[in-house]
Amino acid sequence: MTTQTGRKVTANIALTLDGRYNRPGGPTDAAAIVRYATTEVARNHLTRIWENATTAVLGRISAEGFLGYWPTVAADENADPRDRGYAKWLVDADKVVLSSTVTDAPWERARVVNAPATDVIAELKAGGAGDILVNTSPSVIKALLAADLLDRLYLMITPEIAGDGERLFEDGLPSSQWTLTDQEVGELGEIALVYDRAR
Repeated sequence: MTTQTGRKVTANIALTLDGRYNRPGGPTDAAAIVRYATTEVARNHLTRIWENATTAVLGRISAEGFLGYWPTVAADENADPRDRGYAKWLVDADKVVLSSTVTDAPWERARVVNAPATDVIAELKAGGAGDILVNTSPSVIKALLAADLLDRLYLMITPEIAGDGERLFEDGLPSSQWTLTDQEVGELGEIALVYDRAR
């Protein structure tokens, strides 16, 4: 039996009002999300998600996008301090990239694992300290929701209805209760929410 360290498993994702993380054009069609990414509320939320985390878990697509972009922000002295803080954290954090197609990690402090998300999370919880942040990786978050392994959800809700695209909360998830522990509303109508799993 695996000994647990008490590490929290958290997840961060932005969704439209109808619960979608992209629009009909597929994974790269994120216009209903991206336009809200640089608001005051979004940047405050960005700081919240990583402040207690020591490990980032990413799917391959998120890893390629994030780790191709954020290191340049970490080096940019003119970047918003909240963006730069997150960027530096991501560069320095231990990163686990879940992939069945990539075997080597071209990023520092990262390893690629071809295993079910639930197994990877169990391994991470058995050692180390600090929160484990599943960072904007829908396929990983869905697997952990299905297994009821998430302790906290960081959600950014944008005031748009995508009408089509992929949903985070699919039918068939186990029922669960969550406690709202933080919320912030932005000028554009975006809402940052933090929910803790009530167990």
